[in-house]
Amino acid sequence: MGYRVSLTTRAQRDLAKFYDANHAEDSEAALRWYRGLKNATLTLEKSPDRCPPTPESKKLRHLLYGRKPHVYRVIYQVFERDKRVEVLHIRHGARRPIRRSEMK
Repeated sequence: MGYRVSLTTRAQRDLAKFYDANHAEDSEAALRWYRGLKNATLTLEKSPDRCPPTPESKKLRHLLYGRKPHVYRVIYQVFERDKRVEVLHIRHGARRPIRRSEMK
């Protein structure tokens, strides 16, 4: 049985921001990239432990999506007991390390 993947309000805002900022509505390439990011996030339902812990916290993991210099981090937490993955934040990989307060 797989894990249930859910996105926090913050992660949903991040996705919406990427969609708007990249004009995915008007660009086939941007829409493909956006869909790829969403689909990569949903693959966490199969084996979320395949991704490494984040530098910020060993309790969090991050999935890297894209190619340099456009690598994005999908930061998430795995709840083994509930078989659930909660995506907390999605951000560009070159940004400074995330603070706990930024994940709300």
